[in-house]
Amino acid sequence: MSAERRTRLGRDERRTQLVALGVLFLADRPLEELSIDELARRAGVSRALVFHYFGSRQGMHAEVVSTARDSLLFATEPRPELAPAERLRDTLARIVQFVREHRGTFYSLVRGVASGDQTVRAVIDESRERNAQRLIEVFVELGAPDSELFRVALRSWVAFAEEVLVELALGTEMPDADIVAFLEASVGAVVGAVDAR
Repeated sequence: MSAERRTRLGRDERRTQLVALGVLFLADRPLEELSIDELARRAGVSRALVFHYFGSRQGMHAEVVSTARDSLLFATEPRPELAPAERLRDTLARIVQFVREHRGTFYSLVRGVASGDQTVRAVIDESRERNAQRLIEVFVELGAPDSELFRVALRSWVAFAEEVLVELALGTEMPDADIVAFLEASVGAVVGAVDAR
């Protein structure tokens, strides 16, 4: 029996351990394959203990996806000391880097919206909303007029960008700089199309 299995963890430590193992699972496998039994096996604990912490498979998925989402948002937090255009480019570069370093996790995040689980979908939708809000702030600072159409366009661009990242950052060896340049040009074109109305 390993030392880890013999160690009795406090409630918060055990929950943190279980969630971390769930996020690590996403590096190689899709969210749908993460079961309470699998997480219990990886943690060396009983199925009942995992169930105790999360209540259900859906509860476990929601916590794992929330943690993965927070990791992405934290890693790509805009740097307020940068000028708006530079801040946008820097944030896009860090997103591409995150996607390439956390391939499975990112894929599970953006494809998790296909899940029938409304809680998981809500977590992912919140991530998209927060990313859209970051864009809104940059472009308003650059002088774009705020409007409902402007906000809808940028929320829609976030979904577009996710698909670009899946196809190019995960599916090709295209240089990061080229992906960033394409994302930057496309979001600028979306904002320009709203302005041209």
